[in-house]
Amino acid sequence: MQNLIEKIAQRFAVGLKSDQQVQSGDYLFIHPAYVMTHDNTGAVMMKFSAIGATEMADLHQPVFTLDHNIQDKSEKNLEKYRNIEAFARRMGVDFYPAGRGIGHQIICEEGYAWPGTMVVASDSHSNMYGGLGCLGTPVVRTDAAAIWATGQTWWQIPPVAKVTLTGKLQKGVPGKDVIITLCGVFNKDEVLNHAVEFAGSGVAHLSLDDRLTIANMTTEWGALAGLFPADSVTIEWLLRRTDAVSASDGSEVHPRLNRERIDSLEKELISADDDVFYAKELSLDLSTVRPHVSGPDHVKTMRSVVDVEREQIRVNKAYLVSCVNSRVEDIAQAAEVVRGRKVADGVEFYVAAASSEVQTKSEKRGDWQTLVDSGAIPLPPGCGPCIGLGVGLLEDGEVGISATNRNFKGRMGSVNAQAYLASPAVVAASAVNGFISGVGDYGSGEPVTSITAAVRERASQGDIQLLQDFPGTVEGELIFCHQDNLNTDGIFPGKYTYIDDFSPAQQAEVAMENYDPGFVEIVRDEDILVGGFSFGSGSSREQAATALKYAGVRLVIAGSFSQTYARNAINNGFLVLKCAELSQDLKESLGEEKLTVRTGIEAQIDFGEAVIHTTEKDYAIDPVGATAQELIIAGGLENWVQEKLEQGI
Repeated sequence: MQNLIEKIAQRFAVGLKSDQQVQSGDYLFIHPAYVMTHDNTGAVMMKFSAIGATEMADLHQPVFTLDHNIQDKSEKNLEKYRNIEAFARRMGVDFYPAGRGIGHQIICEEGYAWPGTMVVASDSHSNMYGGLGCLGTPVVRTDAAAIWATGQTWWQIPPVAKVTLTGKLQKGVPGKDVIITLCGVFNKDEVLNHAVEFAGSGVAHLSLDDRLTIANMTTEWGALAGLFPADSVTIEWLLRRTDAVSASDGSEVHPRLNRERIDSLEKELISADDDVFYAKELSLDLSTVRPHVSGPDHVKTMRSVVDVEREQIRVNKAYLVSCVNSRVEDIAQAAEVVRGRKVADGVEFYVAAASSEVQTKSEKRGDWQTLVDSGAIPLPPGCGPCIGLGVGLLEDGEVGISATNRNFKGRMGSVNAQAYLASPAVVAASAVNGFISGVGDYGSGEPVTSITAAVRERASQGDIQLLQDFPGTVEGELIFCHQDNLNTDGIFPGKYTYIDDFSPAQQAEVAMENYDPGFVEIVRDEDILVGGFSFGSGSSREQAATALKYAGVRLVIAGSFSQTYARNAINNGFLVLKCAELSQDLKESLGEEKLTVRTGIEAQIDFGEAVIHTTEKDYAIDPVGATAQELIIAGGLENWVQEKLEQGI
């Protein structure tokens, strides 16, 4: 008995026993169908070279897309882009240049994200592929280099939550409001580090674009994957894409998008087994979803557009950009709102298509020109303001309304600005009205939801076995950062992310800069950092782990972690441990007045006993598994892969 996540993981696992059926919690070696890297390809290239690899293990796996910093026309960035393209040509892998679009959109448009397959990307929004029935999940740069070199990396199947959708959305209420509602209602980490499977009669009423939007922002909800079942809507979308690429490429058969492949897919659509186990089961009646906004500063803070509109919150900038909501449907919805109107005085309205194909189609429909005529400022198809790059960033004291997927403080510009998230229609209405506002009357009432949880009994782990070179104990003073949902932008600011030659010393100097600028003056070598809950949420940048390591932190303990952050840490030989009780005790005893506190508490972590000893109390922790031990001993995945290459494995 397997759910859909487990079935796809089974397909792409390697080294399984003949009768082994995988389930949540299992550590696997996987050979994903594809691995996408974008501007961070340059950093992955350096890792690839550092481990001594000289050729790709599987030329069909890597896909390079330049999308994040495409507005930067400096010689340094252009040289970086040229180097990535030259490397792609030399290696013989698929390459998409700056201007073609956002990598996630390309992965979908070009048929890499195929129903029933597993595709990973060195970016947290690879969840988006789940809209097509493809298990998309983020890996980090070190994983990407490992896949290039060996074709494989490791993955732990997360607990799986089922979200049953019933009913049908009201006309004019898009998928963005569905995911804003889910993030806003279930905002207590209910699906943190889970994979989410969507099911129910309501799924059939969601367009493919709506599904991509919802799956994309399961990342912000805290999930590692968001997966829709493939159905007739999926097949119809693939057929339209196949016709589109055939028309543009002539008679040549596309290697991924073709009728033969679709015919095979229709015969083997997979689904979860009946009565299969789910860690949690949630439900949402789509007919009760109404327009909402998230924020400011937090995705999980939700308010109805009707309530916010009464406050007449003035906006300085509006954004219809990013991988989550810049497709043809989104641009059409915004164009319908602004048609015949002008962007309000004092408001800058930025628009960028998710891809060059999207922009071309929107231009043919007339929607693009409608937005430009209203006063919108066009940007090239790609990333930009969403990640704090390029023009149009929020400045001190400004308010932004955005159709992007993140509004973390400092994410889109100044830490002293405020950012709200909403659907394309709400963003467009706010741009022309000059304050946060919606369109139409959708009635009142709260969304109808439910949630239940279950526990799967697993076999006892028995005695804790430590590998020979793994330390039995670690000691250090506890340093406490109380913040829950401390995201990677707070730990390592996004503006430094794509500086490939940013040294370890430089990373250490900016550790926690957006959270506590005084952190680097407080921390000492071999401190043990204790954080709050959902530590390291948000973007998948691995520097949020390495910056703390280079700042001298021995390891991090938190109430809970973003699984992507934990993966980044282990892949870099930096241990993280979950201990909710210790985090909560420090919150109660030290409060939240200071962002960073030296506790004066000396702790000893005994891995053989799986316990943290302090003078006040002992705290139980989960055992560190053999796979993680092996990676820590090696100093991270990069060194582990290098050892395997040297051994000819």
